[in-house]
Amino acid sequence: MSELFLELFSEEIPSELQKNAREGILKLFTESFDKLDINFKSKKSYSTPKRLVFFFEGIPEKIEKKGMTIKGPKVDAPTIALEGFIKSNNINRAEVFEQSIEKGRFFFAKISPKITLVKQELAKIIPDILNKYSWKKSMRWADHSLAWGRPLKSILALLNNQVIQFSFHHLLSNNLTFSDEIIEEGQKKIKNFASYLKLLDRKKIILDQNLRKQLIVKQIDKVCRTRKLKKKLNEKLLDEVVDLVEKPNVLVGKFNMSFLNIPKEILITSMQQHQKYFPLFNQEDNLTNVFIIVTNLEDKKGLVKIGNERVISARLYDAKFFWEKNKAQSLVKQVGNLKSINFFSKLGTMFHKVQRIKKLGTMIADQLNLNKEKVEISASICKADLLSDLVGEYPELQGILGSYFASAQGFGEDISLAIKEHYLPLGLDGKIPKKPISVAVSIIDKIDTLVGFFGIGEKPTGSKDPYALRRTAYGLLRIIIENNLSIQLKNLTNYSNTLYLEQGFKFPNQLNLNAITNFLRDRLRNYLKVKNIRYDIIEAAVSSQVSDDFVSLYKKCLTLNKYLKKDLGKNILTTYKRVSNILDQEKKTVNLKITGEPNSILFNKDEEKLLFDQINEVRKYFSSVIKNENYEKTLEILSSAKKTTDNFFENVVVNDENENMKKNRLELLEMFCNTFDNFIDFSKIERA
Repeated sequence: MSELFLELFSEEIPSELQKNAREGILKLFTESFDKLDINFKSKKSYSTPKRLVFFFEGIPEKIEKKGMTIKGPKVDAPTIALEGFIKSNNINRAEVFEQSIEKGRFFFAKISPKITLVKQELAKIIPDILNKYSWKKSMRWADHSLAWGRPLKSILALLNNQVIQFSFHHLLSNNLTFSDEIIEEGQKKIKNFASYLKLLDRKKIILDQNLRKQLIVKQIDKVCRTRKLKKKLNEKLLDEVVDLVEKPNVLVGKFNMSFLNIPKEILITSMQQHQKYFPLFNQEDNLTNVFIIVTNLEDKKGLVKIGNERVISARLYDAKFFWEKNKAQSLVKQVGNLKSINFFSKLGTMFHKVQRIKKLGTMIADQLNLNKEKVEISASICKADLLSDLVGEYPELQGILGSYFASAQGFGEDISLAIKEHYLPLGLDGKIPKKPISVAVSIIDKIDTLVGFFGIGEKPTGSKDPYALRRTAYGLLRIIIENNLSIQLKNLTNYSNTLYLEQGFKFPNQLNLNAITNFLRDRLRNYLKVKNIRYDIIEAAVSSQVSDDFVSLYKKCLTLNKYLKKDLGKNILTTYKRVSNILDQEKKTVNLKITGEPNSILFNKDEEKLLFDQINEVRKYFSSVIKNENYEKTLEILSSAKKTTDNFFENVVVNDENENMKKNRLELLEMFCNTFDNFIDFSKIERA
């Protein structure tokens, strides 16, 4: 058994491309090996900024294929089918013969026993694999035709200590690698993977990205212990830094304490996103002026540390200057200047938007019983920080910086928080606003966005959603459901549409507001799936929902999902299915319209009257619990109908000889199903 070792040496590959490349190319190798019946004991992939390495252990030297007869397409199949059969099995037309079997006359071919050297196969498939891999971003260089993540310099390919000879565009495979910064001086011959690792080890290069990560974290932990500080590592940043270095060395930097007087988010963003540093915190979780630098250099003279400290200090000096300037600029006075910032070309400016959501704020304040003035003020100034120098430099801090400006200018905590949180959630699983004013402003901002884009016909199609409307709708639903809000969404969308028209925006086609409700229902399906609700329960609930009360729908699904497999749920479903099956069967024989309105005068059996009375009791219950429904109690009431229904079918013949009696009993059964469907469309529930 042999080892396969492949190194792709290039100029520095960006972090965001490395992980995809090492995983994607490894996957292509595995798939190719499966097709060729090349077995192996283990596989690994590694990357550094300049290296992509793939290692397979336990590769056989030969592939032995036994002789066999294989069946192809039917003789009368299109010619292309036969051609595909020949090509896929790598056989000649002369080897194909016809033979009749039970299912007809087919083409067959005898495959002779064959022994293939794996090395020969690898010489063919490695270039194919490298050509197949698709980079998210690639580049060309010199006059070469190859498009790669970064200029590819060399390909090392060994099988059992021998070079696998192949060409890939302008490159020939070899047994060479590079260990020094200057390629021309660092060229080394490699015998096998073990000698390769020894070479890297001598040069203090850590090939395994997992080991680099462990080493970096270990060094940071040591710094924290020594200085009695705490780390709060951003995992995404950590993974990025791991892929930026191959000789990780942790340095400790400091900036002037005076910078701690500006918002911590500015400091953290400057360090993490702009400079790739790790901030450190004291035991009280407060940000300190100490930070971690991870480099490829040992920095024996401390010059790298000093250089990085100068860079971050210069950036923070500018941030401090703009902080002092921007926090003194009145948010209220800045609102008028939002006319200079477009919301969307067909939907006006940010000034137009804040005027609309300010008025929407009046309606939602009434619905949620909130302070109108606070909602209106929050809506008016929530976008004003977009005009600041700081948001121009730190766009990811919009809203957050506006909150700081509002606090500095004397606005209350709830208004400041609303400015900060109205963009939430930032991701599908991100934090949602919880405070009432924050919730209100976030909702109306999202409604305005949805109504506007749907109005101009820019709703998502297929997989395309350039304006992230699915995420907006999903966030809106999360805010409503997870805050247990009873709001009239249709009223808000109607009013939002009116506000656009009042501003002079005429939508090309009359906005179908039901389209927005349906769009939200589709997003609700996704939300319920995430909550592990059964798909048939989801469809039963969503398809039967006519109102915009998404909280109620969500609670129904949760409750039914919980109880459907228990006796309570089983009783409901079996009873409903029994009634609906008989009803459907009998309807086929009755050429009459069944509306679910039985005439009690025609009842001639006690069981009919008892079932009728129980159905009415259920209907009376539904009419009394429009709000604050106890869904477990509802299921108990529906379940209680089983005994009455069973007695009905035991003592009453639905298919009565008297047509009037028969129709009336069908009306009773229709009334039963319609009543149950007031809760959920039980016909779509497949099983208990």
